[in-house]
Order: sequence, then structure tokens, then C-alpha cells
Amino acid sequence: MHLRRTVLPAAAAAAALALAAAPASAHVTVTPSTTAAGAYTVLTVSVPHGCDGSATTRVAIDLPEGIYAVTPTRNPFWSVEKVVEQLDEPVTDAHGNEITERVDQVVYTAETPLPDGVRDTFELSLQLPDAEGETLAFPVLQACEKGETGWTEVAADGQDEDELEHPAPLVTITAADAEGHDGGASDDEDAEEPGEGHDVKGVRDGDDGDDEGNGLALAGLGTGIAGILVGGLALARSRKA
Repeated sequence: MHLRRTVLPAAAAAAALALAAAPASAHVTVTPSTTAAGAYTVLTVSVPHGCDGSATTRVAIDLPEGIYAVTPTRNPFWSVEKVVEQLDEPVTDAHGNEITERVDQVVYTAETPLPDGVRDTFELSLQLPDAEGETLAFPVLQACEKGETGWTEVAADGQDEDELEHPAPLVTITAADAEGHDGGASDDEDAEEPGEGHDVKGVRDGDDGDDEGNGLALAGLGTGIAGILVGGLALARSRKA
């Protein structure tokens, strides 16, 4: 069964953001590793229970329009399949490549049914659209040994998210992350220069130690020379005697 994809404006999804940030244990949810516009992220889809007590046999995850490619993570208890659809009109990506098809759905089929009350997760690596402020819905069809549950509902404007019986997992796109550049520059400025701190102190201590050692060596050399002179003088006197 193919589920309807939904993209919501930010104003209509304010309540949904809380769901994405703090998944409810009773719902199928999605947790992104990052929500920055245009960033690559890993979405973790969590299935915490079956369908009214029945074991889960299949999990089909719809991808919203604007996402063209996805790399699903292997799960040892499931086989995985990508369902591809042709685009009505080709699009050009950021690298100038022409795209004529997209991954429409990722389907995990259980090798052994997932018992009710036992949780499992499914990871999808993909690039988020460059669409700051929009909320993407990832409808999920959970098929079980008996029955199925479609996690497809999206709150309408002004509707309380808690009123939904089977809400679709949501991801709200945030501003592009520039922290890597600013933070990196700041970290570089604050970092110790080569030779600072303990390294510099060790080098300076070593220099002091070398000066002191050199002084002792010179003193010892002087003492040795004086001893030779005294010994030579004593030998000369003994010969005269």
C-alpha cells in the first residue's frame, strides 16, 4: 500500500516539532541526526509495538517529495527494498546532474515477525531539502500478522497533535548549519600554538638543565687541570731531591 506524502509549512507544524524532538513511546516515530537545511542526516524510524497485539511483519516508509535518494541501513532481522518511481519532469541537482527518478518508499520485510512489545529501529541516510522552516511527513505503514496500522495522520492548522490517533512521523527543517566554519575558526584561534603550554615549559626546563650541566662540566675540567699541574710540580721537586 502506497501512502500519501505530506509537506507542511512551519506555522502549521509547531506542535509537531515536539513529537519529532521527544518521540512518544506508543507511536512510530522518526529521530533525525540533524535537521539543518540541505544537510545529510540519518533518520532513525522506531517501531515500538505491533498492531493490537499482533507481531509486525512489514514496515513501509514513504519519503516526501524533495528527497530523491536514500541509503537504508541493513537490519539482520529484515530484508530491505527501495521502491523507485519516475519523475514527471527531470530535475537538476546541486552538482548539475539530471535526475529522472527518485526513491519513493523504503520497505523492510521481517525475516521473523517482530513480537508485540519488542522495539526495533530502521535507519535511513539521506539529504534533507534546502527548505528551512518546512516540516516533512514520513508516513509509515506497519503491517502485522493480523491487521495493519497506517501512521499517516497530520495535524491540520490549529489542531492539537495529541488528538491524532496514528500520527505520521515528522521532521522540521531548521536553518543551514554554519557552525562547522565559525566554530572551527574559533577553536583554531583558541588552540595552543605549537610549543606552547607544557611543551614550551619542558623545552625551557631542558635549556636550564643544559646550562647547569655545562657549568658543572667546566668546573670539573678546571679542577682536573689544577690537579695535573700540582702533580707535575710535585714530580719535578722529587726528581731534584
